[in-house]
Amino acid sequence: MFDMDGLLSLKNAQAVPSGDVPRMDIEKFRESIICSVEAGVRLSALFGHPTGDDRLMLLAVLADDRAGELFVCSTVVGRSYDSLTPDCPQAHLFEREIAEQWDIEPKGHPWLKPIRFQASSRPQQQQANSKTPLRVPQQQQQQDADRMSATHCGVADFFRVEGEEIHEVAVGPVHAGVIEPGHFRFQCHGENVLHLEISLGYQHRGVERAMIGGPTARSIHYMETLAGDTTIGHATAYCQLLEALSGCGVSARVQVLRGVALELERVANHVGDLGALAGDVGFLPTASYCGRIRGDVLNLTALLCGSRFGRGLVRPGGVGFNVNASRVEEMRSRLSVIAKDSAMSANLLWETPSVQARFEGTGQIGSALAEQIGLVGPAARASGLERDVRHHHPYGIYRFAHIPLATWDSGDVFARAYLRWLETQRSLAFIDEQLRSLPEDTVMVEVGKLTGNRIAVSMVEGWRGEICHVSMTDDQGRLSRYKVTDPSFHNWFGLACAMRNQPISDFPLCNKSFNLSYCGHDL
Repeated sequence: MFDMDGLLSLKNAQAVPSGDVPRMDIEKFRESIICSVEAGVRLSALFGHPTGDDRLMLLAVLADDRAGELFVCSTVVGRSYDSLTPDCPQAHLFEREIAEQWDIEPKGHPWLKPIRFQASSRPQQQQANSKTPLRVPQQQQQQDADRMSATHCGVADFFRVEGEEIHEVAVGPVHAGVIEPGHFRFQCHGENVLHLEISLGYQHRGVERAMIGGPTARSIHYMETLAGDTTIGHATAYCQLLEALSGCGVSARVQVLRGVALELERVANHVGDLGALAGDVGFLPTASYCGRIRGDVLNLTALLCGSRFGRGLVRPGGVGFNVNASRVEEMRSRLSVIAKDSAMSANLLWETPSVQARFEGTGQIGSALAEQIGLVGPAARASGLERDVRHHHPYGIYRFAHIPLATWDSGDVFARAYLRWLETQRSLAFIDEQLRSLPEDTVMVEVGKLTGNRIAVSMVEGWRGEICHVSMTDDQGRLSRYKVTDPSFHNWFGLACAMRNQPISDFPLCNKSFNLSYCGHDL
């Protein structure tokens, strides 16, 4: 096991002085991350923070699931540094993001191209914070201008497989129906997919930049709409950060209500995905039943706060709505019906040979590959990895109430579908148990001013997997940096890997078995 002594250790949703974060040279920084990941620790976040001159501070958050600890370290770099990606594939997208946001080069990165097509933050930061901005040679200025023009136009190179019988299939970014934009570029030999490259960024809204200088009245709304189907997950991560940075504690009743809402969000999406997977293979009974059952679960969330997606419920210091005894009993009664209906609907899938023939062996990802690329959530657990924030970095009610961890080991569409069913059953039982013993307590306390010069990491197990928010405060207690890592950021590359050596006609099924967020990635 790699020695973690040189890194700052902290728990989930804990704030510490930002000056306590160890500042390493780049060689030690690379070694710490690479060796930690080789020893089984995960790279949960890697991002840049301006230092006020022409340099950039890189911060890494590492998650040790076995010890239940988080580790933070930093380094300062100039216009380039040696890339981590060749030795640590989990850093792949993080380094592309850093290069795009801050106009620095991770030398040796195998595929350095934009992920969101956003303008670099470096020129603005230099002008605002540095009396002696970096001087760039005229030739370099022209190259940067050409690159920036291409970036704003969304122009990007795609990997190509050469050969006489190779053909290329481009899908999107505009899709049928109401699906969000994303571009998929397939390199095929006949029907067989040799390589899939996924290009996103069409919905980049600048959420992280909008958080700087906060918190403001709008901040919570940015979090609730960051990925609309994960309103509770991202709002909970944000509120935990503010509560940690202000030293505020929430009541037991608040913790239970947040946990109930989070599990309702999980059930609604899992049931909806089971129906969508059934629809993709033309099995209409489960497709139609699950669509209706998903609506029933969303209506339970509406009973809590008036919004089917949970908006307005989770707030810094507590929850925005309370429930009385009669409302709790109504929810429990509806839960009982949902449990029976979902069991009937899901079991039709597992008992139908034609469905299993399409699910089993399709889009497989083994545990070794899943660990190497850093999959999280149901996608990771379906490949045999025991990876769940509720268990390994518990927060809120999960520090006191346990949900059995569900895993599967085949790593295919069947595993990702069946795991959703296992988690649905366990979440429904958890919700009923928590509502039955809902403690009497206050539902809101005042969150004071944030403490200055602090850093905090907040992790939540959203229905897609690990949500990681990292924030830093300045001298005045305002947010000076806010970093969000949605589980989709980790898992989009997993979808690309799952399609290798698969018929291209299996793409809709594989895609739905991951069901990743476009806007959660694009921020």
